[in-house]
Amino acid sequence: MASVHSLASTVNQRVADALSAALPEAGAADPLLRRSDRADFQANGILALAKKAKANPRELATTVVAELPAGDVIKEIEVSGPGFLNITVTDRAIIDTLAARAADARLGVPVAERPGTTVIDYAQPNVAKEMHVGHLRSAVIGAAMVEILEFTGEKVVRRHHIGDWGTQFGMLIQYLTEHPHELDHQHGGPEEGEAAMSSLNRLYKASRVLFDSDEDFKARSRDRVVALQAGDPETLALWQRFVDESKIYFYSVFDKLDMEINDPDVVGESGYNAMLEETCQILEDTGVAVRSDGALCVFFDDVKGPDGKPSPLIVKKSNGGYGYAATDLSAIRDRVTNLGASTLVYVVDARQSLHFKMVFETARRAGWLNEDVHAVQLAFGTVLGKDGKPFKTREGETVRLVDLLDEAVDRATAVVRSKADKVGLTEQEIVGNGRYVGIGAVKYADLSTSASRDYKFDLDQMVSLNGDTSVYLQYAYARIQSILRNAGDRKLAAHPELELAPAERALGLHLDQFAETLAEVAAAYEPHKLTAYLYQLASLYTTFYDQCPVIKPEPAPDVAENRLFLCDLTARTLHQGMALLGIRTPERL
Repeated sequence: MASVHSLASTVNQRVADALSAALPEAGAADPLLRRSDRADFQANGILALAKKAKANPRELATTVVAELPAGDVIKEIEVSGPGFLNITVTDRAIIDTLAARAADARLGVPVAERPGTTVIDYAQPNVAKEMHVGHLRSAVIGAAMVEILEFTGEKVVRRHHIGDWGTQFGMLIQYLTEHPHELDHQHGGPEEGEAAMSSLNRLYKASRVLFDSDEDFKARSRDRVVALQAGDPETLALWQRFVDESKIYFYSVFDKLDMEINDPDVVGESGYNAMLEETCQILEDTGVAVRSDGALCVFFDDVKGPDGKPSPLIVKKSNGGYGYAATDLSAIRDRVTNLGASTLVYVVDARQSLHFKMVFETARRAGWLNEDVHAVQLAFGTVLGKDGKPFKTREGETVRLVDLLDEAVDRATAVVRSKADKVGLTEQEIVGNGRYVGIGAVKYADLSTSASRDYKFDLDQMVSLNGDTSVYLQYAYARIQSILRNAGDRKLAAHPELELAPAERALGLHLDQFAETLAEVAAAYEPHKLTAYLYQLASLYTTFYDQCPVIKPEPAPDVAENRLFLCDLTARTLHQGMALLGIRTPERL
């Protein structure tokens, strides 16, 4: 089905045409249309145009109004202030547009005409290390952007750049060769992930103690790093055991997060080992990187250390080892050359911004990034505790991600249980909904904050039924489903001939903005704008529900049908919007 033109775009086009007719020398002019408190829309573009044409803005505005007769879409226009246009649309236009959206499974959201290929790098845990609260944002923000971009028609390739290489593996592998049963499986079933992590934790701590206290073990560990990097089969097989055991754990955490991670998408640091030397060679041969004190470096005019001297990106160390930059640059080469990426999105902590700025600039100099291929860091801030400081346990340790998720589910289940009798939920539904509400609350709190800002992790607030929370949206959705179930044999149908109440108009105009909101979110990688849209949708629905009876007291049949139509489209929009954020909407709550 063809995409649906929103009322905003239709009105914008008509005002633009009227402007061109009133002031032909202006050419194609932007009316600068936006939603307004004073009318449905306000056009502010006349002031700038009048200034350019040395015309009186109010007179120009009056001429534009004369070119814009009221009719099927525009009900009335008034000139206000120095030349603003306040525009009200007809009730018929609102319902006709919504009916076109409702007739489409995609709610009138267009598919990109020329989609590209975006590689999103997100959810990057480290092998043999526990996932903590710091891993939450990359996973949640990245997964939402994957869904949103795919929905707009983009081809998306997921990449989980796990930390699976480095000198610490020498210590771990050496310990495992000397204690071969430390990673043996005694576990199975749903506890498998926790058991895998506790084995890894135990081994990590024991090997670290030995490494710090026993010089012979330290020397053997360093030899083991050399063997690993040289591709010794026995050492690689032991390394693979750490990777496999860690994946059991990772996947159990992602499963708790209600997030799908597929094995082919996990390409860790090790996946680019075979490319590192060639990457360095290309950079050196093209003069992008130069030798400095034996190391291969890239310098930048605007990056200096505290001493005022240039602070380079080190691609290869003076001892022959490769820096993170070599891996990141090899990954860019792979993603552009082999995966055909037109956009690379890195969902990475804001504290790594300088590193990625230097990596992207190096890739540009090497020609891997250019006018057709660009890279973006979707930088995110830190998760803070209620006290506004980095989130730690009482003992000052980083909070384990699984503990956080389990507590969120426990809190949410208590909230669901407290209201379960009213709806008649079974124990199975209470447990299932408790999980969806708890995990949804954590995701929504993360996504509703602009990614670049830090945010406070406050479970009490997150599972609150009031305010800007996912629970509020989930209850709004469940309430609509209850109304639709109770509607009996009443039809839901659009009635464009009806006069709309103020709450119906406000809800309708907001529903019509769904596609434009998604386009904005996808273009700027800003999922918080989608949560803001959905929260406002739920709030407008609450006002509509309070002011416009749907079933009791029973309105006239055509009014009831139109209101059921508005309820249904609101529910579908909430459901689709929440799904794009990775949040489920239970039918009964």
